[in-house]
Amino acid sequence: MSDLKLYYAPMTSADRVHWALEELGVPYEKVKLDLAAGEQRKPEYLALNPNGKVPLLVAEGKPIFEGLAILLYLGERFGVDKGLFPPPNADRAEAFKWMAWASVTLYEATVRLLRNTLERFPADERNPKVAEGARNDLAQAIGILDRELDGKEYLVGNQFSLADIAVVSALPFLARFGVDLSPFTNVNAWIERCTSRPAAKRVRPG
Repeated sequence: MSDLKLYYAPMTSADRVHWALEELGVPYEKVKLDLAAGEQRKPEYLALNPNGKVPLLVAEGKPIFEGLAILLYLGERFGVDKGLFPPPNADRAEAFKWMAWASVTLYEATVRLLRNTLERFPADERNPKVAEGARNDLAQAIGILDRELDGKEYLVGNQFSLADIAVVSALPFLARFGVDLSPFTNVNAWIERCTSRPAAKRVRPG
């Protein structure tokens, strides 16, 4: 029996953890939450993740929330042996850098965009100028990523790793909200390389 249990919902930030588990090929149990029905707010779930969000990974009996923390745990526990995470050296610091960048720089601008465009937020709280600023910030960030990928297949050590999953999983989602990815040739080629992997395809149906 696996000591890993993933609580997730499809088409959320839990996808990157789901993808990482599939890449690692380790046994795990999946628990799909119906967010529309409020299952993430049930007392038994809040006892594990008081934030009431996905993803959540229960590992060795310990609940771990926040996608970045989960990916780092999986990388250190399984990823080195599987060739999907660098050993403790400068390449690991490079992985940490890009994984944090995805969870801070990209995430902040993405949240700003969504809060000012999605209809689930009240109209009087949505500001088109703020949304446009967020799009510009995202374009600038993706430009940084595009330059980093110039001449490279992947972000760290030129081999696919959990660092790629941490960053790439958000980008196709952004394209649906008016972020133009077409100018970024390196990023688009990298997205295709990453998302065409069999493990990524197994996650898509949810």
